[in-house]
Amino acid sequence: MKKDDELIDGYENVHDGQTTETPIIIIERDDDDVQQETPVAPKRPFPKWARIALTIVGLLAAIIMAFAAYKTWSYYYKLGVSISVSPKENIEKLQRKASSEASEVIMESDSILGVGLNIYAIHGLQGTIEFQEPDTADASVYLYCRSVDFTADGHYLSSLVAEGKEHQANAHRLGYMAMANGNNVIGISRFEDVKDYTIEQGGSYFRQFVLVSNSDLPLRFHLHGKVERCAIGRIDDRLYYITTRHKESMWSFADALREYGFTDAIYITGGTGYSFFRDRNGKRHDIHDIANYPHKKWQGIIPWLVFRKR
Repeated sequence: MKKDDELIDGYENVHDGQTTETPIIIIERDDDDVQQETPVAPKRPFPKWARIALTIVGLLAAIIMAFAAYKTWSYYYKLGVSISVSPKENIEKLQRKASSEASEVIMESDSILGVGLNIYAIHGLQGTIEFQEPDTADASVYLYCRSVDFTADGHYLSSLVAEGKEHQANAHRLGYMAMANGNNVIGISRFEDVKDYTIEQGGSYFRQFVLVSNSDLPLRFHLHGKVERCAIGRIDDRLYYITTRHKESMWSFADALREYGFTDAIYITGGTGYSFFRDRNGKRHDIHDIANYPHKKWQGIIPWLVFRKR
């Protein structure tokens, strides 16, 4: 064997006269563990027209959602008038302990901007909605009038709650009056939080057109022409029932109420329909002609706003 020769047989190397053993590393494989890999088919490119279509659909959906959000916001917040008291604040007023002042209605007359007004200040009374016209001999009733409007078939045109029972839910008219826990409030809002509260408390509630809101007039009125007008108005926390002595337009009536000092006022239907009020001594004073009493039409349907002694 030559000195420089190397025997390479997989087991020995001869180098410089030294024989060394070269290890053979054998990697065994279990054929049962070998998994055949399924070749992955190449992805087909997304068609350009489909990408464009999805983009357009996404944009349209975003526009529709934004428009719906704007309409919802406008419905509840863009009322055309500013608000003097929030629904939350009115609920807090309804939760207060009722005042202990004497029950009475104090009436005065005035002429504002050429509009003759009879103004009835409400003291120590609890309002409610009733479907039977009060008896003139009922000494617990100190004032009553109409409230919400209705159709000939007895369908009420806006939200109405009587003694905790909801008869109609319709927030189209922005003005409302709520009565619960011996307290009475009016306000302007599209939200029905106050209505829900009066239902919980077994109180009464109705909606009507806005005449004055936060000492401001609405941009337009839905009733036209000249007839005798009525309203429930607020100065501070005192409520008043107001009637005109002559036929007036809604605008003239509302403008006179604002000029007099009413912060908020909502419309009351009824015109020259009979009603009455009582003074501190309980003496009854007729409002309009008693010959029109009782109202024979719509008995059991008319929702009367009745102020009773607490």
